[in-house]
Amino acid sequence: MTHSPSIRPLPDLMLEPLVRAGLMEDLGRGGDLTTDVTLGAGDVQAHAVLSARQAGVVAGLDMARLSFCLMDPRIEFTVAAPDGTHVTPGQVIASVRGPARGILSGERVALNFVSHLCGIATATAQVVAAVEPYGTRVSCTRKTLPGMRAIQKYAVRAGGGANHRFGLDDAILIKDNHLAIAGGIRPAMTRRNFAEIHALRSDLEVRLAEAAAMKASAHGIETLAMLHRQFVDALAVRDDGAVAALNADFHTTVATLADLPLTANILRNLWVRIGPLYALSRPMPSLRSMGEVHPHAALIDALRTRDPQAARDAITRDFNNARIWIEPLLA
Repeated sequence: MTHSPSIRPLPDLMLEPLVRAGLMEDLGRGGDLTTDVTLGAGDVQAHAVLSARQAGVVAGLDMARLSFCLMDPRIEFTVAAPDGTHVTPGQVIASVRGPARGILSGERVALNFVSHLCGIATATAQVVAAVEPYGTRVSCTRKTLPGMRAIQKYAVRAGGGANHRFGLDDAILIKDNHLAIAGGIRPAMTRRNFAEIHALRSDLEVRLAEAAAMKASAHGIETLAMLHRQFVDALAVRDDGAVAALNADFHTTVATLADLPLTANILRNLWVRIGPLYALSRPMPSLRSMGEVHPHAALIDALRTRDPQAARDAITRDFNNARIWIEPLLA
C-alpha cells in the first residue's frame, strides 16, 4: 500500500498521463544514452532504495511507482513508509528491484515527483502542527502548477491539510477584484427564490442544530465559540466580507458537528447559491440589532447544555433575523 488508510489515493488513470509526460520529456528524442552506453545490451538486475534526506512527510509514492513500472513492468516497487508517514533522516521510504535499465531511466522522474510532493506534505504538516492548539483547519488554494492540481492537493491532504475549491466550477467565491470590476453587483435573486432556499435551509439547519446538540464534541463546540468571537470582532469593525465568510463557516461547522453527512452536504450546496447574497448585501446588520444574546451565542450555549429545543429556537431566531434583513434588498 502506497498510502495511509486515512488518505484516499488518486487512481492511476489520473496519475499516468503526468508520469508519461515526465518520462517522455526526460527521454527526449534518443532515449537514455548514458544507460545504453554503460549497460550495453545485457539484462542487468539492480536493487535501490528511496530514503529520506531529512525529516518530513511522505507523499507521491504512486507517482514514483508508475515512473519505474512504465519504464519496465517487471520492476517491483515496495513501500516501506506510505504516503502520510512522518519520517526521519535516513529512513527508507520505498525500494525498487528489477531490470537496471528501467530503474536508471525512471529514477529522476520518480524522485522529482516524490521530492516535490513530500515538500508540500511536509510544509503543510508544519502549519497544521502550528495551529493545532487553536482548533483551526488548514486549507489550500487553487494556486497550483498547471496540470498538477490533483497531485498537489493530494499532497496537502497527506500532510494533514484540507482542500478548498478544486476549480472555478466548485462554488461561488466573490473577491474584491470581482466587486471592483462589477461595481458592487448583487446576485440576481428574487424574493421568491430566496424564500424557497431560505425555507429549505431553515428546515435542514433546524435538524442539524438539534443533532449537534446531542453529538457535538467539546472541541467542536469550542471551535464554534472561536468562530463566533471572530464574527463579533468583524461586526464591530464593519468588515462585511469577513462577517459573511465567518457566518458561513459557523453554519457549515454546525452541520459537521451534527454527524449527518448527507444532510450537511445538501446544506453546503445551498450555501453555494445563497452565500454571495450575504456577502454582497451591504451594510451588514449591527450586533445590537440582533438582540441581547446573538443567536450564534445562544446556539453554542444550547450545544454545551445538550438542549435540542434551545438549539432549535436559536437557529430559528437566526433565520428570522436574516429574512428580515435580506428580503427588503430583493426585487
